[in-house]
Amino acid sequence: MNFLFRLKSGLAKTSGKLGGGIGDIFSKRKLDATSIEELEELLIEADMGAAVAAELTAALSKQRFEKDIAPEEVRQFLATEITNILQPFAVPLTIDNHKPTVIMVVGVNGNGKTTTVGKLAYQYKASGLTIMLAAADTFRAAAVEQLQEWGKRAGVDVVTGEPQSDPASVAFSAYERAKAQKTDVLLIDTAGRLHNKANLMLELQKISKVLKKIDAAAPHHVVLVLDATTGQNAISQLQAFKEMVQVSGLIVTKLDGTAKGGIIVALARQFKLPIHAIGVGEAIEDLNTFQPADFAENMLNAK
Repeated sequence: MNFLFRLKSGLAKTSGKLGGGIGDIFSKRKLDATSIEELEELLIEADMGAAVAAELTAALSKQRFEKDIAPEEVRQFLATEITNILQPFAVPLTIDNHKPTVIMVVGVNGNGKTTTVGKLAYQYKASGLTIMLAAADTFRAAAVEQLQEWGKRAGVDVVTGEPQSDPASVAFSAYERAKAQKTDVLLIDTAGRLHNKANLMLELQKISKVLKKIDAAAPHHVVLVLDATTGQNAISQLQAFKEMVQVSGLIVTKLDGTAKGGIIVALARQFKLPIHAIGVGEAIEDLNTFQPADFAENMLNAK
């Protein structure tokens, strides 16, 4: 089963809401003030945000106001416009000349962070790179065990510390070991307890600080994992993590469980950060690089 098929299946809840809603609004109707208002409300319900919804409906109105328009035309127009918004931010998570390239993965617990680390490890190894994982969420035994299980599945080493030990010390040990072994990529799984933000901020900043003692450029990527099902809450999470660390890019998971897939458009428009990948399921193959045209067309049933 290829990723395009999984993407279409995964976005079924969003496309049912958006594509179906467009069909209801524009069935045998002109593009008038009422239909534009209904469309704008529909886009906001899909969590694209008020600003993006207004921008898209204004662009459509400018072209076709008071003219007959079919639902298929609306879907295709919006898919093209959304693709254009997203295209500049579709940037794969590339491995550079640093050895190891250090990717610190952050996010709220429950967003799929540890699973995403495991999937990235599996995919990078499949591409011929050598990988090491660091279990820096030392206060949750379940997170360490989950990462160790992913390490087994991917066939990569996992560096752990004692329970409740300093997460920065685990990251430091992992970096030294990865450097000594000339490992290509070091993926660091971190804690995500936003309810205790001050402590989490200190923890993440300390990890970054100790890594810079070995390499001033590390971590080379700080990737925030967001859960699409949280909708607009993803925006407040991104704002919170940007206060703590220099978030360099995003991975959005669980698009298969939400009617709010439009949150990706809102995130791109507001924060202008690279979107490296999206997830549409639990399987190892369900994380893939972000392709805006495929995403937009499947989200709107525009194909």
